[in-house]
Amino acid sequence: MGTQQVTPGQQFRPENQITIYVNSRAIELPAKDVLTFDEVVALAFPNPDRGPNIVYTVTFRRGQGDKPQGTLVEGESVKVKDGIIFDVTRTDKS
Repeated sequence: MGTQQVTPGQQFRPENQITIYVNSRAIELPAKDVLTFDEVVALAFPNPDRGPNIVYTVTFRRGQGDKPQGTLVEGESVKVKDGIIFDVTRTDKS
């Protein structure tokens, strides 16, 4: 088991954690390969409104090399890496 050096002003972060940004908010997560549309929406809106007139739009940037930016739609997922940025908006179609 190795040790991790932490300099003053730097926070300790376990090696199996990543930081992602959702609507400009830093979120620490266990490292994983992908995040789904629904997972990203839940991070942005912990109690998301659902209904026939509610639409969520998810865009991302600073993603993995083969797809560094794009849009997620319901049912899709994206490979995540440390520092990926998500913007999630809620729209009422009424």
